[in-house]
Amino acid sequence: MAGGQERILRRRIRSVQSTKKITRAMELIAASRIVKAQARVAAAVPYSDAITEAVKDLAAAGGSVDSPFLTPRPEVRRVAHVVLTADRGLCGAYNSSVIRAAEGSLKEHAEEGRDYSLVLVGRKAESYFRYRNYRIDHVFSGFTDQPTYAHAQSIADAVDDAFLRGDVDLVQVIYTRFVSAGSQEVVVRPLMPLERDVVVGGDGRPAPAAEGAWRRGTSSSRLRVPSSSGSCPGTSRRGSTRRC
Repeated sequence: MAGGQERILRRRIRSVQSTKKITRAMELIAASRIVKAQARVAAAVPYSDAITEAVKDLAAAGGSVDSPFLTPRPEVRRVAHVVLTADRGLCGAYNSSVIRAAEGSLKEHAEEGRDYSLVLVGRKAESYFRYRNYRIDHVFSGFTDQPTYAHAQSIADAVDDAFLRGDVDLVQVIYTRFVSAGSQEVVVRPLMPLERDVVVGGDGRPAPAAEGAWRRGTSSSRLRVPSSSGSCPGTSRRGSTRRC
């Protein structure tokens, strides 16, 4: 009996040691990827700032600029949700938080009698919504590890064509905003038509007055995130959901 127990213990020790080696290798791979991802984020900041400044100027022009992208529709009957996730998992709450926020937004607009359109980026979002029999209009996947301008252009073309044709009256983008390696927040942001308060605030952040209203929960429905549990959809232990 003692010999049999010893063999079992030795087998378990070898199993734990093998698992330790595997997890260590996964940790090293993840560390190298996060460094590369942070470098890409840092490289994109000047471009993002320049685009934001250009859009600020357009939004500040107000009535002097006649553009359908700056003109709210008199009635919002259909809302397009652009949901940005990854193609793969093993990234904590990155995908699940965005998906929960998107589903919460769908339900919120449905309560107001609005139809929806889903534009999904990443296999994780596609598999989730397809399994639950949601109606999906466009899917873009296979490039989330190395996205390029051409990929972004394809997504933008699908969205703005639908908006200009009048198929949708409001476009929202739902994505994860990188704060640091240990902190990310889910952003639910109106994309079309552009709202001046949101544009002035930068990356998914409303202007100070609008952000104050959002925190108090006293502004419009697009600045408020109702939830039965008292927290925003998609909120995780290390992240938060920003609605603007």
